[in-house]
Parts: sequence; structure tokens; C-alpha cells
Amino acid sequence: MPRDVPEAPATPASVERATPTGETRLALVRRSRRINRELALLYPDAHCELDFTDPLELLVATILSAQCTDKRVNKVTPTLFARYRDAADYAGADRAELEKIIHSTGFYRAKANSIIGLGQRLCAEHDGEVPGRLDDLVRLPGVGRKTANVVLGNAFGVPGITVDTHFGRLVRRFKMTDATDPVKVEHEIAALFPAGDWTMLSHRLVWHGRRVCHARRPACGACGVAKLCPSYGEGPVEPETAEALVRPGPFS
Repeated sequence: MPRDVPEAPATPASVERATPTGETRLALVRRSRRINRELALLYPDAHCELDFTDPLELLVATILSAQCTDKRVNKVTPTLFARYRDAADYAGADRAELEKIIHSTGFYRAKANSIIGLGQRLCAEHDGEVPGRLDDLVRLPGVGRKTANVVLGNAFGVPGITVDTHFGRLVRRFKMTDATDPVKVEHEIAALFPAGDWTMLSHRLVWHGRRVCHARRPACGACGVAKLCPSYGEGPVEPETAEALVRPGPFS
């Protein structure tokens, strides 16, 4: 099965402009990579928190995770995966039955449409198998770059950056980028790191965002990378107050 061979993304003009903090490009790269190394020490077990055993299960679980917690998805998927074992099962699914199983994940009608369409497209164009190339994945119903990179990185071992809400928030808070468009964020952050770091960087930032660097009140005083963060002080810096904000997980 052909798979993407990751290459450094074409450098957009935005990468060449002044860095968000005014530091040199080299200083930004060094600081960003040091943050990644520190996060690796803080979260040595970081991984995808969706439960799956093959690429199709991960693809479906990731579709279900939109506007839903991984914990909720993981409660639904054992029943779902027992009932629908391959792309043909999803392609021929009874809509009412499928919607009932996935109802608690929210937006269940739209998700059912995507999953049934996904099964049909896989059977029609890919012999029922999940393709291992980004260009093929993003053409499937319900699959964007974020979902595609989750599947590539975690089911196929092809490095990819997953720009979800946590990832985008943290890279902006760390001033690695000031971009808000997910595709632009993906390219700008990819240019700071070797391709081999992309998948684990995504996991580590998501884990840190869920546990410490919250959207409203980041636990700055309990943050293991505070000394490298230009946004230190956005949340409580007093250690006891900050520690009370930490959510230890797991979130699956």
C-alpha cells in the first residue's frame, strides 16, 4: 500500500516574516525544540487516547471525536466496532441502528452520514482498505487534514501534525506561531521540527493542554515548561493555586 513519504513542507512566505516574539528564527527553533524535549520528559507515555486496533477503527473513532471527548468515544466504540467490522459493514449500515449507537457522541446524524459514506467510498475506490496517503484520506467523507494526520501518524507510522483545539492554543501561547488557520499552523510548526518529531509533538501538546495549559486558566505555576513560555502569567503563578488546576488524566 503506497504511503506518504513526509517531506518538509514548502516554506510559505509567512514563515520568513518576523517571529511572534521578535526573537531570531534560530532562537525560535531552538526554544521550540527545547519545549518538545521538556514535554517528552513530562509525558513519556503520551499517546493517542482513542482506543483502536486498526486504521479503520481509528478513522471512525476520530470522526466521532469531533465536538466530543475521547472518553465518550471510547465508551461507544466497543459496541460500534463489534457490530461493524469492516468498510462493507459501514457501507451497508442501517442508519437508524448506527445513529442509535453513536447518539451520545453528538451530531450523530452528520457523523452517521460521514461513516456510511466513508464505508461506501472505501469499498468503491480502495478495496475496502483505509489508504495510507494524505491526499487519498482527505477525499473521504468526514475526513479533513486533522483526522488524516491522526490516522497517518498513529495507524501507519507516517509523521503528521494534528492541529486540534489544544494544539493550536498551545503553539500560539508558546509563540511558536501567531497563525489561526489550521493548515497555516500545521505548515509553520512543521517547519520548526524534524518530521520524525511531528506525531509525538502533537500528542505531547494535546496532553499538556488537557492537563495543565487550559484555555481559560492555565496552571502557569505548575507548568514544567514555564521558563520557556512567553505567556507565563496568563494563569495563576502561585504554586498551590496552580496545582489545584491540574487535571491528571487519563482522559480516555
